[in-house]
Amino acid sequence: MLQAPQRTGLSGPTLIRLLTRLTDAEVQQSRQSLSDHLSQWLGWTDAIALSAALNTSPPVIAPGARLFSSAEERECVRVRTTLADAIASDTAATAAKRVAPARAPAKKLAAALAEDEFDYSSFRQRYLSLQHTMETSIGNLRSRLRGMVAARNGEWTRLAVVDAIMDRALLPKERALLGAIPKLLQTHFDRLRKAEEAAQAAAQAQEADEAPAEAGSAAPQGADADAAGDAAKPALEAAPARETPPAAAVTPGAWLATFRADMRAVLLAELDVRLQPVEGLLAALRTS
Repeated sequence: MLQAPQRTGLSGPTLIRLLTRLTDAEVQQSRQSLSDHLSQWLGWTDAIALSAALNTSPPVIAPGARLFSSAEERECVRVRTTLADAIASDTAATAAKRVAPARAPAKKLAAALAEDEFDYSSFRQRYLSLQHTMETSIGNLRSRLRGMVAARNGEWTRLAVVDAIMDRALLPKERALLGAIPKLLQTHFDRLRKAEEAAQAAAQAQEADEAPAEAGSAAPQGADADAAGDAAKPALEAAPARETPPAAAVTPGAWLATFRADMRAVLLAELDVRLQPVEGLLAALRTS
C-alpha cells in the first residue's frame, strides 16, 4: 500500500495536518497573525460594522428570551453526535451498493471495481452533501446560542453582535476554503488507486515469470531421468541458491477501505473546526 507523504513541523488544527499528510500539498507555516488574516478577509462594510459594535454602547434586548440551561448543553451534544453518525454512515454508504469482497468471485469483484469504484464523483457528492448538512445544523445551533448570549444584555449583547458580524463576514471565505477539500481528497484517491494497480501488475508479472519455470522443470522418466540428474548435479552444486521473493498479496479494493477511513477522519476534523464558534458561545454562557 502506498504511504502518504510525511510532513513535519506543521502545527494547527487536525484538519490541516490531516490534509497535509494525505495530499501532495506543500503547506508552509504561516507567519501572519490571526488579526492580519482577518484584516484581509473582512470587507470594508464588515470592518465598519465591527468597529461600531466594539466602540458603541451595545443594544438593549427586550426581556423574555429563553435562558441557557442543561437542555442547550444536551442539544449541542445531540447535534455533534448526529453529525458524527451521519459522517460514519454516509462514508460507508458510498460502498453499500458495491460487491462485498468477501462474498464475490474474483472476476465479478474486479468487474465491479473497474466499472464503479474508480469513479470519484460519488465520494465527492457525499462529501459536499455532508458539508451542507453540517453548515445548516451548526448554523442554526449557533444562532440559537447567540440569542441566549444577547439576552444577557450589556457586554454579552456586544459579544453576540460581534459573533453575528463575524459569522456573516467570514461565511463566504469559509465556504471557499472548506469547499476545496473534496478536490484535495481526489489526489489521495487517485494515488491509492494507482498504487494498488501497480501492486497487482507486479504480482501478475511475477506469476507469469514463475509459470514457465515450473512448466520446464518436469523431470524426464526412466534412464533418461537418471542421466539428466547426474549431469545436472555438478551445476546445481556450483550454482548459488537464488529465490525470488513472493509478491505481496493484493486484496482487490482494499485501497477503497483505506480511502473511506481517511475521508471519514477528514470530515470529523472539519466538524470540529465548524463547531469552534459554538464552543466559544457555550463557554461564554457557562461562565455567566
